[in-house]
Amino acid sequence: MRMKTEKFYIGNIPVIVWGEQSEKVYLYVHGKMSRKEDAAEFAKIAENSGWQTVSFDLPAHGERKREAYSCNIWNGISDLRQLESYIFSAWSRVSLFACSIGAYFCLHAYEGRAFEKCLFLSPIVDMEYLIQNMFSWFHVTEDMLRSRGEIFTPIETLSWDYYQYVKQNPIVRWNSPTHILYGGRDALQSLEVIKAFVALSYSKLTVSPDSEHAFMEDADKVTVKKWMAECTRQKDG
Repeated sequence: MRMKTEKFYIGNIPVIVWGEQSEKVYLYVHGKMSRKEDAAEFAKIAENSGWQTVSFDLPAHGERKREAYSCNIWNGISDLRQLESYIFSAWSRVSLFACSIGAYFCLHAYEGRAFEKCLFLSPIVDMEYLIQNMFSWFHVTEDMLRSRGEIFTPIETLSWDYYQYVKQNPIVRWNSPTHILYGGRDALQSLEVIKAFVALSYSKLTVSPDSEHAFMEDADKVTVKKWMAECTRQKDG
């Protein structure tokens, strides 16, 4: 049976609401090279526990690829706060699913917001760590970035303004009950970095030893699906 969906816009943000009417909803925040339609499998799993799902396209993704609106921390926060106003007025119980850079944006946009439950898949929790690794991988120095302002790399264009924001705004608190699935071969965040976040946030960590950041192998997809099902069924707090 095909899941019920409703598509509309919140401002300029394209949104899908998945599932039958409920008082409970997950906000689904995808990562890079993804789009709102990729929430389909999670939405089916969440609906089995009585939850609707709201997904949307991050800047420069999905329907917004051609917009002159970059997928950076400032635009990400702005979009998430627009979604926040809508979601917390329309549903009485709100949880969060976020992946990779989507999780990083949420950690900034929703620092003081309490969610019933959060699921983070391969979250970026320490962007300074990642950027400094990129310096090493692509033979870039702080002085080079400061003088040029931006430097292109195969992963992402490094920005001096973004780097300064990251250094000045580390993640220091996260108060919502959170489940994390981390790949033991993730090259973007070390296990030590993830464990440091777990310690400050009292999150529950699951490590898939042979998985990489993207969880793209067939076995990875089984792992992610099982983890999502277990976490959405589990009662926290």
